[in-house]
Amino acid sequence: MRKREAKIQLAAQQEPLFACPVCGNVMRVEQDSLVCPQGHVRDFSRKGTMNFLSQQVATEYTATMLAARRRMLAAGLFKPFLDAMAVHLQPHHRLLDVGCGEGTPTAYLAEQKQQVAVGFDISAPAINLAGSLATSALFAVADLAHLPFVDAAFDTVTDIFSPGNYQEFRRVLRPNGQLLKIIPRAGYLKELRTGLYAGTAKATYDNRPVLDRFLATFPQAEIHPITYDFPLAAAQFADLLTMTPLSWQAPAERRRAMLANPLSSIHIEVDLLIVAHLVK
Repeated sequence: MRKREAKIQLAAQQEPLFACPVCGNVMRVEQDSLVCPQGHVRDFSRKGTMNFLSQQVATEYTATMLAARRRMLAAGLFKPFLDAMAVHLQPHHRLLDVGCGEGTPTAYLAEQKQQVAVGFDISAPAINLAGSLATSALFAVADLAHLPFVDAAFDTVTDIFSPGNYQEFRRVLRPNGQLLKIIPRAGYLKELRTGLYAGTAKATYDNRPVLDRFLATFPQAEIHPITYDFPLAAAQFADLLTMTPLSWQAPAERRRAMLANPLSSIHIEVDLLIVAHLVK
């Protein structure tokens, strides 16, 4: 079966799952499209992806950046903390990956416990690239503020370095569902911060504002620090610089200096925030 047809079939099998971004009614598969009772339509692309936005949103996610990100994630840059997240997944449950980018983490998590996974991002180029992955996961262009899913649709919401809309997360999670969120710690990519921003406020990072907001909403959350060093080949260091927003506004001369003397490893330091058995 071709990929597009397989994705359409999977979407049909999971009904009710998608909600109309215009009127909020349940959308169901009719031939090559999702259709709601009010006649609003969202077509499946040639890759089996969907777009729930009324108009495209410009982002800084270029094709070059996304390709570099895929190469780094395929090489295992995020694997240790993805494995830590996968421990908390149950087989054959339904997972929503927030701000999924080009989809590599979504696909990886889906494979670990045979999750029915949906990844979404506001970047159409990211979702177009996600659609090329050999995975059963569904991918969609969507807005975090108005998730195009029915209430209580997912067992797990994952959020890796993305903004959180905790009201929407609660709405789409089933009773006793769980939220797994990754946020950077002070030492995340510290070598880049030092090299690109030494002598400026950007040379240091404090995750306390993000963490405090999360804990104010979910005081029962568990916090699991994860730290490791990832070895880099010279070409991988160039990809790392390209993929991370940390480098996008860095002075050009500092970028050139770092590329001329590539790092042999990079420090990864994150917090895995876990909200289990979430009560509505």
